[in-house]
Amino acid sequence: MTNSVDWSDHVSVGEFIVRNALLEDAVQNDITTDALELERNDLQTCMIVARVQLTVAGWFLVNQVFDSIALMFQCRPIEYAQHLKDGSSASSGESLGYLRGSAGVILRGERVALNLLSHLSGIATLTSKYVSAVRGTGVEILDTRKTTPCLRALEKYAVRVGGGVNHRFNLSELAMIKDNHIAVAGGVENLHTIIMKLREKGLPVEVEVESLNQLKCVLLERPERILLDNMTSRTLREAVRIASGSGCYLEASGGITLKNIREIAETGVNGISSGTLTHSVESSDIGFDWKSK
Repeated sequence: MTNSVDWSDHVSVGEFIVRNALLEDAVQNDITTDALELERNDLQTCMIVARVQLTVAGWFLVNQVFDSIALMFQCRPIEYAQHLKDGSSASSGESLGYLRGSAGVILRGERVALNLLSHLSGIATLTSKYVSAVRGTGVEILDTRKTTPCLRALEKYAVRVGGGVNHRFNLSELAMIKDNHIAVAGGVENLHTIIMKLREKGLPVEVEVESLNQLKCVLLERPERILLDNMTSRTLREAVRIASGSGCYLEASGGITLKNIREIAETGVNGISSGTLTHSVESSDIGFDWKSK
């Protein structure tokens, strides 16, 4: 396995995270499993079961975990059967799939596999709820860069699985002029030169605004996108009216919840972004159920 990582590719990042997570958990020195004195090919079957209703995301990480451990201990490869593909909805008590292979391998990797699968499924589950809440409005649900360091590709993959749309992946993808950039520049009235420099590089531009006056000023610069930060639904509707005909993509953000997201979507914005999808999501409850031989 190579040590190089393509940070934009969820499979490559998954390999990196799994490799280091297994080292962190010291699976090669599992003193409890060692005490069982299991035969290397003592085969067991283990069901992976949803304990709550969820949207599945991250099964490929389960494969990576147990394939890595089986190779480490030179055991026969684990057999997998995935009953529900990533993006599928699972009810509480429903089987996502099963593993069959060395009991020692499964015991060593169980926690790492569940941690990753539960985390990504939690993100996909919450994203799918947001997407369902705005269905019929044509509004996109967007993620942000508020991701766990080194897990961004995995977490953004889970957002896609849940029906959301990825915003920029990193600082190089889209020139996003945020409030702190504006503060350093001395106000929105001083953005013209900055935006011209970005245009010379052929980069799309998004500018964050906090008021309708800022919006009017920024629209004169014709950015591709404008982020409307922490505005009320009434203010958002007025912002949509002001920007009508500009061709500018309007993104609402700040204070987004399942309770207010439909109201925000109905203001006419093009997208709604929320850091909650990735930075404070609750992991889905998933368990391993061992079957008799």
